[in-house]
Amino acid sequence: MSAATELRDVPVPQRCGRVLVVEDDADLREVMTGALTADGHAVTEAHDADSAIECLVEQPFDLVLLDIGLGPGADGIDVCRRLRGAGMDALHVLVLTARDAEADVVMALEAGADDYVTKPIGVAELRSRVRAVMRRLRPTEAGSGALRVGDLELEPEARVARISGTDVHLTYSEFEVLHALLAADGRLLSRQELLGSIFDDDRFRDPRAIDVHVHHLREKLVAAAATPT
Repeated sequence: MSAATELRDVPVPQRCGRVLVVEDDADLREVMTGALTADGHAVTEAHDADSAIECLVEQPFDLVLLDIGLGPGADGIDVCRRLRGAGMDALHVLVLTARDAEADVVMALEAGADDYVTKPIGVAELRSRVRAVMRRLRPTEAGSGALRVGDLELEPEARVARISGTDVHLTYSEFEVLHALLAADGRLLSRQELLGSIFDDDRFRDPRAIDVHVHHLREKLVAAAATPT
């Protein structure tokens, strides 16, 4: 059985708080694990691409903190492509990179990452980012029903999107962008407003990431709408 097939068989997490830290720097990995464990998250560590894939096959996660530069062999972008290719769309992937060039950022987002942060990362920023993800993954409060615009339907609690009766498989950030746009009820939203709607706290966010998510979201909606039902 291939790794891609095994990844497809992994069940959806039943609770929030499961984090996979993929980082080849043992000291940094220890710092991140310690901070997140202290916040109550269940943290699993991986030091390279192969061990990351093995962890993803063996158990479900809510969030992957994924270093791009993993030393010899496959890198974080390869891992991201593989898990997205295996259908793990809802899994939130936060890429960690020491490279802050725009091309590297775009490459990570194009590979399916939801967000990125440039190292060295502060513990406060890390904890803020993870808390925001976990808040969004908890069941939606009562009263927040489905949102509908024409043939497009969104169920926030179930995290399901459909257009013309066809399910649209969205990443974490793509789903949140769509949710924010539909909830705005026709009002135009700026990049900064979208970031605030998605992550609650946008102090550490790069507005450029929104452009990539919106581009991918538009492509997926158009493709799904054109699919015969």
